[in-house]
Amino acid sequence: MTKKDIPKRKVMIEVQNLAKHYRMGDVITKALRGISFKIYEGEFVGIMGPSGSGKSTTLHQLGLLDMPTEGKILIDGVDVTELSDMKRSYFRLNKLGYVFQQYRNIPELTALENVYLPLRMIGEPKKVYTDEAKQLLETVGLGERIHHHPFELSGGEQQRVAMARALAHKPAILFADEPTANLDTEAGDVILNLLKKFNKDYGQTIVMVSHDPDQIKYFDRVIRIRDGLIETKVKKTVQK
Repeated sequence: MTKKDIPKRKVMIEVQNLAKHYRMGDVITKALRGISFKIYEGEFVGIMGPSGSGKSTTLHQLGLLDMPTEGKILIDGVDVTELSDMKRSYFRLNKLGYVFQQYRNIPELTALENVYLPLRMIGEPKKVYTDEAKQLLETVGLGERIHHHPFELSGGEQQRVAMARALAHKPAILFADEPTANLDTEAGDVILNLLKKFNKDYGQTIVMVSHDPDQIKYFDRVIRIRDGLIETKVKKTVQK
C-alpha cells in the first residue's frame, strides 16, 4: 500500500485559535491564550498539564459547556461556536457524552433508570431504551446491580453507571474530566480499562483530562497545556 492509498482519518474536532478569558472586577484571567489542534475519529486523547494550566477549561469548551472568548470549534464538521443556545443543547444531547469527577447520578433513580434517561429524553421507545441500558450495564460489569440506587453502590460502581449513561445514546465523542480522581487505584484502573475497551472495540472517540502520568499508557496521544498554551504534543504508537 502506497502512502496515497492510506485513507485519511476523519477529523472529529478542530480547534482554531481558541481563547477563554474570565473577568473578575478589573482583573482579566486568560485561561486559554489561542490554542489550535485536531482530534481524529477513534482516537483516545489525553489532555494533560499542571493544575491551573487550562486543561479542564479546554474540555469545557470542546464539550459545549462554556463559550469561548475567541476562536472556533468544529465538531464533526459543524462550527459549534455559531450555534444558538437551543441548537447547542440539542447538539450536546445527541452528539456528546460526559463523564465527570462527580458521578452525577440521580439518587432517586436506579442504575437502570439513570442509564436510560438520555435515551428517554431523545424519544426512544421504552423497549429500546430499556434494552440498551441493560446491555451497557452488563458491559461495564453491573448486570446484577441494575435495580440498585446510587447509595447502594460503591464509588467505582457509581462511576461505571455514569459511564454507561454517557454512552447510552452512542455519542460521537465522549468527554471525561478526571473520571478517576475520586476513586482508589483499583477502581480507577477498572474505569480506564473500560474506556480503553470502548475506544478499541467500538471505535469510540474519547477526550480525557488527566493529571496522572501513569495514565499516559492508556492514551493514543497527549496534548499538553501549560499557562493556557499548548506546550508540546506527544505521540506514541498504540496497537488498536
